[in-house]
Amino acid sequence: MKTRDLRVTGYRPLVPPAIILEELALSESGSRAVARWRDELARILDLEDDRLIAIVGPCSIHDPLAALDYARHLRAVGDELKGDLVVVMRAYFMKPRTSVGWKGLVSDSRRDGSFRINDGLRMTRRLLLDLVEMGIPAACEFVDPISPQYTSDLVAWAAIGARTTESQVHRELASGLSMPVGFKNGTDGNVQVAIDAVRTAREPHSFMGVTEQGLAAIVETGGNPSAHVVLRGGTPGPNHGRESVGRTLEALRSTGLPANIVIDLSHGNSGRDHRRQQTVARDVAAQIAEGERGIVGVMAESFLMEGRQEADAEPLVYGQSITDACIGWETTIEVLRDLATAVRARRIVVSSSDARSGDTRNPAPSRSTPR
Repeated sequence: MKTRDLRVTGYRPLVPPAIILEELALSESGSRAVARWRDELARILDLEDDRLIAIVGPCSIHDPLAALDYARHLRAVGDELKGDLVVVMRAYFMKPRTSVGWKGLVSDSRRDGSFRINDGLRMTRRLLLDLVEMGIPAACEFVDPISPQYTSDLVAWAAIGARTTESQVHRELASGLSMPVGFKNGTDGNVQVAIDAVRTAREPHSFMGVTEQGLAAIVETGGNPSAHVVLRGGTPGPNHGRESVGRTLEALRSTGLPANIVIDLSHGNSGRDHRRQQTVARDVAAQIAEGERGIVGVMAESFLMEGRQEADAEPLVYGQSITDACIGWETTIEVLRDLATAVRARRIVVSSSDARSGDTRNPAPSRSTPR
């Protein structure tokens, strides 16, 4: 009597990561660029660089051409504000769902239920390579322990989402990832699970995984020193305000972890109303301008066109999300410039505070300060 695969309807071959890595290879100059971006982000997380990480981009990319168009816009504003912000493009290709829906470019690149995952993996890697060549650092969410083998060499910052932060598999995965990793608080607003995840990911682990050749292996990791918490709000409401921020930073200190957080302007913090992201950004900017050093980054869902559309709309509106609604490009520019202004104000406050306290240490260097 058969007792396995009773609910499996079939298997299809998955191309090994090594083949795609060879087909779409990262150049030496590209490798150096990714390493430099990761180092910049790590320095900000360590409070050695007083700039702010700004991770902005579509909720989930469905159109590579529109994504590259957005990236060109983002590169220009990133260059303009590089003294105050490190602008990273949100390049999410796998969409975890609360129930059902389109699962992202990797799973269903044609949006027709054909699930040509090999095509999606190639499309995703090609787009990330294009971003590296354009000089745009990329941020991705990793939703499983296999897909990072196809793209992680191209990623400057990674997220573990609210639905998977409590997963031991994802905590172990993060411990071996080569870039800074942000753990979001739970969908129920529980921040402690994200703090626990950060503690876990910073430790060494051994677990089952796959190699670049696609072979099953025992993966051994050394821990990720750049794991950190991302506040994204939750069912009870937002957690971007001063009280929530202060409480989280104190909880991190009491646990012996670095007191640094990234704040997601969308999701629970905006009540899932994309138009409120700018209001949340102003509140966060005010905290930064008052001298709060623990806020080291923000995230926003942004695209060329405001709002969202249905995934099966015909024709699709160019540059508009088919998953969560996003702020449009003009609003994105306003948000980024406001945050840059806040960073400059924070420098003045911190410098004045250090002077009053007689602190003679060198201030955290920034790209706007010669060094």
